Amino acid sequence: MAANHFEESPDYVQSLARSLQVLRAFGHDLPSPSLSEIAVSTGLSRAVVRRILLTLQHLGYVGARGRSFFLTPRVLELGYSYLSSLDLNELAQQTMEQLAQKVGESCSLAVLDGNDIVYVLRVPVRRVMSIALGVGARLPAFAASMGRVMLADLPDAELDVWMQGNKFQAYTPKTLRNARALKSELLAVRKQGYAMVSQELELGLCSIAVPIRAANGCVVAGLNVSMQYSDKAQGRAVKEILPALRAAQPEIEQAIRQGGWDPHVYRRQGL
Repeated sequence: MAANHFEESPDYVQSLARSLQVLRAFGHDLPSPSLSEIAVSTGLSRAVVRRILLTLQHLGYVGARGRSFFLTPRVLELGYSYLSSLDLNELAQQTMEQLAQKVGESCSLAVLDGNDIVYVLRVPVRRVMSIALGVGARLPAFAASMGRVMLADLPDAELDVWMQGNKFQAYTPKTLRNARALKSELLAVRKQGYAMVSQELELGLCSIAVPIRAANGCVVAGLNVSMQYSDKAQGRAVKEILPALRAAQPEIEQAIRQGGWDPHVYRRQGL
């Protein structure tokens, strides 16, 4: 049946087709479009676009910030089969496997989603955390090294709003949960280009992370190595693991661009 004939048949679900149109409106040129911009891009009426956006927001696939909308990492669920078919080996997997082998520790790639980080790729070497981590796992951004390198890239005004909208829970006695001290730490991360977190999420665990940037310079993900905590862990992390992370950093940035995985739409979280 021809496409135009099928669209006139009772089997055609117009609301689904329109919803997919709205999702496809988000992209490199319109990472955070307004309702009006989506209406123009799709050719749909503002009333229809509004109902679709509100539904997608209710389901967790779209977030809102002022008059702008953005996709959330939950959209990864829709494309997970495609990512599996790509196998991510064509993207960042190979570099991360080499990194994990070189340092003898697990490494991960995550994006920012509101108050959390969401794991999109992980190469485990041995289990460090009691929490089971895999693709889709979530951790509080403020207490995670990958979260901090992404939060540190936010403009000051957005960072202030983000912090005002959060309650910083103490996961361990080491958790940095004072807002002023946390902001000071994020500014230090912004300046030094990496984040080191020791025993703030779980006693006995520490990690170090670097930011992954899109072609436009915005941080779109965090790359980290996690390890068992010891008195010598921080020295080893900075002297041995950080150089390995920084060597992998440009390779992964190039790989995700060339491989078609464009996570820049997850760069800004809901505020």
